[in-house]
Amino acid sequence: MFWWFEKSGQYLRCESRAAAEGGFEFRVLQPDGTECVERFTDAEELEKHRHAVIQGVTQAGWQGPHGWNI
Repeated sequence: MFWWFEKSGQYLRCESRAAAEGGFEFRVLQPDGTECVERFTDAEELEKHRHAVIQGVTQAGWQGPHGWNI
């Protein structure tokens, strides 16, 4: 799943997905191209983290999330 956030014409992308080696990944791609990847073995922990990140970016003034499932 992808979520996009917009702020002042810039975009931030968050992504959660199954990891190739097992478990899950949560990725954040900053407008400058910087990417942060965190790995989780438990879907519940991934969901808690996703919720906290989305709450944080919206509190920082980013508009969204605008989601996309694939």
